[in-house]
Amino acid sequence: MGAFLLSSGAKGKRIALPNAEIMIHQPSAGTQGQITDMAIHLKRLEIIKKRMNIILAENTGKSVEEVTIACERDNFMSAGEAKEFGLIDKIITNH
Repeated sequence: MGAFLLSSGAKGKRIALPNAEIMIHQPSAGTQGQITDMAIHLKRLEIIKKRMNIILAENTGKSVEEVTIACERDNFMSAGEAKEFGLIDKIITNH
C-alpha cells in the first residue's frame, strides 16, 4: 500500500532516498468463516486488485498488464528501479 500511495503523489515530487527499497505486490487479506463468506471476500479482493492495478498503471505510465505481472508476487525495487518503473520521479542525495 505504501508504494501505491507513493506513486499517487504529485508528479515531479515523488522522491526517494538512494538507499530506499520500495515493494509492490497484489492485495492480501486473511478471511475466516463460512466458505460462502470467504468467496464474497475473495470476489471483493479481485475487484480491488483490478482497480489498484489500473490506478498504478496510470501513475507509472506502465500498461495494466505490466503492472499486473509486476505485482503478482512481492516485487522489491531499489530507488533506481522504482524510478525506472515510474513509481518515483527522482532520487535525492542532498538534503
